[in-house]
Amino acid sequence: MRAPVQAVLIFRARSIGMSLSFFFRLALALATPAALAQSAQPAPTGPSFPPAGVAAGPATSGSAPGAGSGLAISLILGGAYKASSLNPDTYRIGGFHAPADAGWGPERRGLGLGESELGLSAQIDPWWRGVALIGLEPEGGISVEEAFVQTTAMGRGLTFKAGRFLSGIGYLNSQHAHTWDFADNPLAYQALLGTQYGDDGVQLRWLAPTDQYLVLGLELGRGRGYPGTAQSRNGAGSSALTAHTGGDIGDDHNWRLGLSWLRARANGQALAVTTASGEPGDAEFSGTTRVWVIDGVWKWAPNGNASRTSFKLQGEYLRSAREGALRMDPSGSDVTDRLRMAQSGAYLQGVWQFMPRWRVGLRGDWLQTGRADYGANAAGLEASGYKPTRQTVMLDFSPSETSRLRLQLAHDRARPASADRQLVLQYTMSLGAHAAHAY
Repeated sequence: MRAPVQAVLIFRARSIGMSLSFFFRLALALATPAALAQSAQPAPTGPSFPPAGVAAGPATSGSAPGAGSGLAISLILGGAYKASSLNPDTYRIGGFHAPADAGWGPERRGLGLGESELGLSAQIDPWWRGVALIGLEPEGGISVEEAFVQTTAMGRGLTFKAGRFLSGIGYLNSQHAHTWDFADNPLAYQALLGTQYGDDGVQLRWLAPTDQYLVLGLELGRGRGYPGTAQSRNGAGSSALTAHTGGDIGDDHNWRLGLSWLRARANGQALAVTTASGEPGDAEFSGTTRVWVIDGVWKWAPNGNASRTSFKLQGEYLRSAREGALRMDPSGSDVTDRLRMAQSGAYLQGVWQFMPRWRVGLRGDWLQTGRADYGANAAGLEASGYKPTRQTVMLDFSPSETSRLRLQLAHDRARPASADRQLVLQYTMSLGAHAAHAY
């Protein structure tokens, strides 16, 4: 009886020893200087030209260091000098209503620090990775821009994300400000999405196993941001569907097209409105907003190599339909009646890299106030058929892959009264390991 027991003990000891030896060698391999150097190497943040069939992750969803390589830390620093012919404190977009803190227009005049972004990301285990992006506001506040976990080995082309993140609708929405080709985002995003739409929720994306690039997405959220409001209820306050497809045309061209739909519920949403006398007023909206987004991108570079010269043409069309009840002047007349309105906006921009590290860009913005049914509140609100527009030109220089200097001029006719001539001198610097940006 002793011989079999001894044999079993010897076998188990050898098995444990082999396992310990295997994990020791694996840990040693991951800790080699080459592996550590590779995990700490910052990804480029300058102009890039990935093929349309390969959707490189954005700064918030790019490839994180592999399991065992530790925490990747990045910091984006930015600042600007801003000048405008009109007072930015009175900036508004004629014919559109949004919360007072929607972030429309230039924030200030003169020199100022931009919002810095602290990024943390790491592989949690073989199945999950985590990302946190913390906004360090110039006034000293701290905000959680994104904080989510995401699957890395779900299989079958599926990826699941949970937490706080920027929605995948459209093209520009999921990209952070330091990756934009202009110092600000289009008027359509400001007026219809409150600058940029993010939410607390879940996202499921599916990459089709086809030669043609095709990604479908489903999102369910709390609806905390404009055009919705945070819902204290069971179930989702917002939902979104996204579809994007693209491909290559020869060696020099590639493209991507997308269609997105967002539905958000609002309850007692405070809005800054313009009264019939042209004065600012207060209102509250409760109801549903649906936003459709069509986006398209086309890129060119000789043999797909954008290191010397390239061109990118992108545009988006947004249409918002709002239906519910509008409570006008809650602290005064307090009149509540129906609200039905449909508004739209679009932009088209082109960016040409005419020599290494130098780019020039031109963008046009257009908005349509559409038709609105205010019910009993119609007499007290501005009835304007004004169509806001803006034209912007920019020139930027990237001394390295992690720094950029930009000059931007804009002729902004968002306000019905007169045009606002704006100038921006901007710098953006990237420190530490930074993931690749989106296509």
